[in-house]
Amino acid sequence: MEDISALVHQAFQVIQQGGIILYPTDTVWGIGCDATNEAAVQRIYDLKKRTESKSMIVLVNGDRLMHQMFTEIPETAWQIWDFATKPTTLVLEKPRNVAPNLIADDNSLGVRIVKEPFCYKLIERMKKPLVSTSANISGQPTPTSFRDIAPEIVQGVDYVVPLHLDKKNQQASSIIKLGLDMQVKVIRK
Repeated sequence: MEDISALVHQAFQVIQQGGIILYPTDTVWGIGCDATNEAAVQRIYDLKKRTESKSMIVLVNGDRLMHQMFTEIPETAWQIWDFATKPTTLVLEKPRNVAPNLIADDNSLGVRIVKEPFCYKLIERMKKPLVSTSANISGQPTPTSFRDIAPEIVQGVDYVVPLHLDKKNQQASSIIKLGLDMQVKVIRK
């Protein structure tokens, strides 16, 4: 088991200064930044050559950050996370306290609670949600391992977390849209 404390510290310093990182998530390799920093979020859109209408998700490490980001969280959300057998992203309505360019046109935001040690500890240190978007140019396939990430992505970030560089990643998370009106829509299984 690698000691991740130094890596968390380095990533935290970069993010705290408005930087963006390339890091292994609980699913695929991600590009991330402080989810409250609009300029850093914009840098990720630019790097991915992605329009803001295709919003990104955020990672949190528990209830406290969830309640900071959403005034209303349907009970169904907690039940889905409690019973999920794989990483599950929920798209919830009326987010707050995040960069405006993260919020979708329909006033929603995708969020996933992570337990993976590096992400969990980084978010704990940040005390803020962490942006997560796949480490690819928009429209290109999601890389399944570090070596599949395009050089322009690797060179376009401020810090590459040197963790699990040889590990083949899992697949992307399930995505479920959960409306305050209790409408449920599976976006990706």
